[in-house]
Amino acid sequence: MINLGKNREMFRTAMVASAVASMVFGGLACNRGGSESPASNAGADAKMATEKVAEAEPLYEGREDMNKARLAVIALRQAHTADYGNYEAAWKLSRAAFYVADRTDNDTERDNMFREGTEAGKAAAALQPNKPDGHFWLGANYGGTAAHSTLSNLSSFRDIKNEMETVLKLDESYQGYSAYLGLGRLYLSAPKVLGGDMSKAIEYLEKGVKLNPSNSVMRYYLAEAYQASNRDADAKKQLETILTMTPDPKYIAEHKDTIEKAKKLQEKIRAASA
Repeated sequence: MINLGKNREMFRTAMVASAVASMVFGGLACNRGGSESPASNAGADAKMATEKVAEAEPLYEGREDMNKARLAVIALRQAHTADYGNYEAAWKLSRAAFYVADRTDNDTERDNMFREGTEAGKAAAALQPNKPDGHFWLGANYGGTAAHSTLSNLSSFRDIKNEMETVLKLDESYQGYSAYLGLGRLYLSAPKVLGGDMSKAIEYLEKGVKLNPSNSVMRYYLAEAYQASNRDADAKKQLETILTMTPDPKYIAEHKDTIEKAKKLQEKIRAASA
C-alpha cells in the first residue's frame, strides 16, 4: 500500500523542483539579450527540449519509484513547453503522466496528471497522426479518466475506442499489442447501454494474450473478464500463470502491480467458492 503522507511529501518535492527549474530556465530566457534572433531562440529551445527528453528517459525507466516517475513528468513538461513541435516530448509526457495518474492515491494529482496526459497525447497525435505513440497514450489517458470518474457518456466510449482502433491500424504490435488491452478493458468496464460487451472484452483480451503471452497486465484483465462471466476455472489459470511467469524486463514495474492485483482476485474467487 502506498503511504499517503510520504506520497504527498514526494509530490511536494517534485513540484518544488519544477518551480525552481522553471525559475532558472525562465531567468536564462530573460537574460539571452535582445540581440538574439527568433531563429536562434528557437534553436536553443529545441536543444533544451532534446536534453530534457534525454534527462527524463532514465527517470521513467526507474518509474517503480514514484518520485522518479514524477521527476520524469517534470522534465518532459519542460521539454514540451520549450518545443511544442517535439513529438517525442509530447508522447512521452503523455505516457509518464498516465503512469503517475494511474498509481497515485492523491485524487487531485491523479486528475491533473490525466488531464496533462490527455493534452500531451492530443498534441502528439496532431504532430504525427500516422504514428501510434500519441494515439495510444491519448487513448490510455482517456480510459484512465473514465475509469476513475465512471464512464458515463457515449462520447468518452467512442474517444477511447477510436484511439485504440487507430493504433491497431498503424502498428498492431505497439506497446506489446496493448491496444487489445485498451479495447478489452473498455468493453469490460463500460455499461451495456454505452456499448459494454463482455464477449467482445474477452475476444480482444484473448487475442492480445495469444499475440503476446508475456503481457501479464493483459492476462490479468482477461482473468477479470472470465471471472465476471462465471468462468472461474479459466480465470484461475490466468492468475496462476501471472504468479509464475517471467516478466518482460521493460515492464517490471507494471508486472509488480499486476502481481498484487492477481493475488486479490484469487482471494475473491476463493471466497466466492467457499
